[in-house]
This record gives sequence, C-alpha cells and structure tokens, in this order.
Amino acid sequence: MTVTAADLKTFLLATPFFGGLSDGSLDLLTSMLAERRFEANETVVAEGEPGRSMFIVKSGRLAVSKRANAGSAITISVLQPGDFFGEMTLIEMQNRSATVVAEAPTVLYELTAKNLYACYKSDIHAYVIVLQNINRELCRRLRRADERFARHAADNDNR
Repeated sequence: MTVTAADLKTFLLATPFFGGLSDGSLDLLTSMLAERRFEANETVVAEGEPGRSMFIVKSGRLAVSKRANAGSAITISVLQPGDFFGEMTLIEMQNRSATVVAEAPTVLYELTAKNLYACYKSDIHAYVIVLQNINRELCRRLRRADERFARHAADNDNR
C-alpha cells in the first residue's frame, strides 16, 4: 500500500515529534525521512551500539528492553504507531541505551542526525520546534519513570 504525501503529513502532525510545525517545515522534514521495514522478532537497534538516528513508528508494535545485571532482558516499554525512539542519540551522541525489537511487522520512518543538522541549517525555526518536542517527550518519560520508581519503593516499604 502506497502512502500519499498528504496521508503521511496527517500522520506525522498527529505525533508528538512533529507537532507545531508549519506546512513548509513539515514538508522539509518529511523529505528527510527514510522508510524502514522490519519483520516480527527483528532487532531495530541494540543496546550499546552506536546510533545516529531516531525513528517514528508508522505501524506495528515494538518492545524496548534493557539488559539486567544477570544478562537477561527486561522489557521497559512497548511502542506503537505515533511513538518515537532513538532521539537520545541525536542529543547526547552516546551509544543506544536500549534494544528495540519489532513484535509484529513494522514500518518506521528514520531521521538521521545528518538530516536533522541539515534542518538546522535550512530552517532554524523547525529545528527548535523539533528539539522542544523531543525535550517535552523526554520530560514525560522521566515523569513516568519517577512514578514507577516511587511505586516500586512504596511497594518495597510495605513488605
């Protein structure tokens, strides 16, 4: 099934990553995205590997996991259409912090650091909005992690 440019723009505007962008800025960023397809059980990114891109989930379902001290993988999140991941490597230029595996056939849109830099050079306003959107999402995730940590600590206190 071919996705029209209008359908893609409608989808992207509904995601937290692209919210608030003007039509022209959205066109610029859309032109920079590469579609990537993954089969069920295929690893998209692996914890510890170098990363210089982020992904927006168009369709499918993905599991995000971290290695535990014993070496086993602990699922920390599930991603669905509209979610994005990998953005931390664009900001801090560190290796991947988690492993992401497709649980079902999945379509992603990839934005590389090189293309984000090209956005900075050609449309600084769009670049600022994208960084604000990333920061907003990181803050939401930190708040959820804080809540989980507090619940876990409270559960341990009640034992």
